[in-house]
Formats: sequence, C-alpha cells, structure tokens
Amino acid sequence: MQSGCGDGEPSETRGCAVMRPPPAAAPQVTFSRRELHRLLRLYGRKVAAGEWRDYAVDFLRDRAVFSVFRRSAEVPIYQIVKAPRQARKQGTYCIISATGLIVRRGHELDGVLRAIDRSLAIVR
Repeated sequence: MQSGCGDGEPSETRGCAVMRPPPAAAPQVTFSRRELHRLLRLYGRKVAAGEWRDYAVDFLRDRAVFSVFRRSAEVPIYQIVKAPRQARKQGTYCIISATGLIVRRGHELDGVLRAIDRSLAIVR
C-alpha cells in the first residue's frame, strides 16, 4: 500500500514537495542616487581635509544610515540617518553625533548636512 504525501514518517521524503512562493523580501530604506552623490561629495572633501577616514552604509528595514569615522576601529563621528517613517513629525533626515546627540533634523538632506559641512569663511 502506497502512502500519500502526508502519510508515513515525517523523516521520510516521498518526492512530493509543497510549492510555496518565495517569501517577499522586506522592503529596505535606501539612499537615492542623488543622496549618495551628495553624501560622497561631502565625504571626499572631509577626507581631503584629513578629518574623516572611513565610512559605512547600512540599509535597514526602517532606516538607512551613512556613518563616518575618524579611524575605522572607533565609533562613528557622525551618523546621517534617513528615516522616512519620521518624515511628517521630525523630518526624514537627521545627523547623530558620536555621543548620541541629534545635531540636526530636517526634511531636506542639503539643509541637514550644512550642520557638518561648514566651509571656512573669511571674516573682514
């Protein structure tokens, strides 16, 4: 007597597989091409000035994080965070310092980056 797919020992394989659709990948928050270009331009200027040395990019389910380091073995100096879930309340972007303090929040990336991208100005 032959057994069906559900009969018999669970450890035995009978050649009948249950076809399930692959699980949908959880959507990740990412930086757009324009945002990455702006972040990497700032990073390049700071590396040329000798202030920053390394960076890391993390794409998570609820936020994307661009971290910059003075040395790669340390904690990040700044974390530039894109969290679309907070867009209505506090702004999509924020900069977090190494101590965990929020330096600036806002709806536009350029405005938020101005807090750490201060060029030297000539005072007369």
